[in-house]
Amino acid sequence: MKLLTGNDLPTGDVIWWTGNGWSRHVEDSGDVGVDGEPVARVEEGARRVTGAYVIDATRTPDGPRPAHIKDRIRALGPTVRPDLTLKPADPAAGNWVI
Repeated sequence: MKLLTGNDLPTGDVIWWTGNGWSRHVEDSGDVGVDGEPVARVEEGARRVTGAYVIDATRTPDGPRPAHIKDRIRALGPTVRPDLTLKPADPAAGNWVI
């Protein structure tokens, strides 16, 4: 499985490609397969994202899980304070799609 991630241009937040837009929650992301790089170029050209890149991930019952620790931290938050991690079910987590 391949995911497309980057940073929201206005805010710098980590965002994930859903297949038809961007989300701040990795659980919303979709498999981009071989289309990730072309989508990244279009989205960067439209100035909706910066630093977009394709990563490897695996499917889990809780949604996609990035394969590399760097991207897991980008997806799930700090590793030393579980109370600071992004919880999509938490209304205070900004549960919205760009």
